Amino acid sequence: MLLLAIAVVFIGLGWHSAATGDSDPEAGLEAAQSRQATSSSSEAPTQSSTTTSASTSRSVDPDRPQVCVFNAGAIGGLGQTYARQVEDLGWDTATPANLQSASITENTVFYSAGQQDAAEQLAEDLGGDVSVDPRPSAFDQCPRGLPLIVVTR
Repeated sequence: MLLLAIAVVFIGLGWHSAATGDSDPEAGLEAAQSRQATSSSSEAPTQSSTTTSASTSRSVDPDRPQVCVFNAGAIGGLGQTYARQVEDLGWDTATPANLQSASITENTVFYSAGQQDAAEQLAEDLGGDVSVDPRPSAFDQCPRGLPLIVVTR
């Protein structure tokens, strides 16, 4: 009987959590950025670095914005894999970084004013399995570039 009561409580808590879950992507991004700001100082340079990692043998279009790849998934090295792929497609990239966010559930390119065409081209270059969305106001990383948030292969 006691186990049944405990099970009912946990089911109720689960339903409550699902019903009141964070469905606001901007709030999720703000929370993720505050967690990143409090991370250890050894990770901070990686997240804010804008040095390029493209080799000199690749041809990069100087009119395209720089792409900042953020791994928001559970697959280790996914950001690095995408960064190499983006470089091979002729885009300039910053050093990949990790992003903790439960609100981004699919590979996404964010764009600012005047960058939509470039964001759509990047998504097309990557095979079209990437959504293209306006940059949330809470997302302040990669301010002049195109953030590419990856969660799956």
